[in-house]
Amino acid sequence: MNQETVQTDGIHHSRIGKYPHNEIIGKSYGTKIQSHEGKKSVYILRMTPEMWTRALPHRTQIIYLPDIAFITQMLDLKAGYRVIECGTGSGSFSHSLARALSPNGHLFTFEYHELRAELAKKEFEEHKLSPSLVTIQHRDVCKNGFGMGGESGFVDAVFLDLPAPWEAVAHAKEALNPAKLTRICCFSPCIEQVQKTCAALRVNGFTDIEMFECLSKEHSVYKYEQIRTFTLNATEYKQTSTDGKLLTKRAKNYNCESEADDENVRLIGRPTVQIKGHTSYLTFASLIKK
Repeated sequence: MNQETVQTDGIHHSRIGKYPHNEIIGKSYGTKIQSHEGKKSVYILRMTPEMWTRALPHRTQIIYLPDIAFITQMLDLKAGYRVIECGTGSGSFSHSLARALSPNGHLFTFEYHELRAELAKKEFEEHKLSPSLVTIQHRDVCKNGFGMGGESGFVDAVFLDLPAPWEAVAHAKEALNPAKLTRICCFSPCIEQVQKTCAALRVNGFTDIEMFECLSKEHSVYKYEQIRTFTLNATEYKQTSTDGKLLTKRAKNYNCESEADDENVRLIGRPTVQIKGHTSYLTFASLIKK
């Protein structure tokens, strides 16, 4: 799936056909659009965070849906929560976080790379993510912290996707609400990063430190296949061994009892040839209220 902006007189080219943008503009979601060649059709769907994750321009390595769902669950995110995300990157996780926290929560997302921060801010505006729900800031949190806590208000959870997350753990502790149980998650591709992060978490008083790795194995359910039934028959025969003894052996053969027909079919599911492996390690910890 590729990102493409619908505009007047534009044409979407794909392997299944051409789709003029003028036939899409003004149509309601769920409308079926026929290809220019009249062979294949598509449906107009409302954009979701899941679709954006599949179509967004990659400025960095992004977080995909298996990890997004698991992190959201393990941090116990819900509407009304205030959450810190660092770094923003390509904004994949930011969109899912915004949906989980809306309508009255808030996402504070930080990106140390200035150009990436500007591009992410522009996308948030285009996707109607209001400043009351999401704010993005160009900031090096490892050196300067988050500027949260105290009068600025505390947050309920922190997510760190940084090259050296252990350098931001102390700042995360200052930003987390001391009056309740809060959670932190660190996303790291290398086990050496996990080791340093766990050490920093222990030093700063975090408990329940756990590390997970999400592996996804897809099964394709894609067609019906005709099924034949067979029976196993065995017949005995005599054979002389090398030392002259007469041995009795059994020969196995299969007989087809029924031919394949339209009524004798099954829906077949098979695992995909390529199985997606490691993305990153997810380290979670809790901060007990004072």
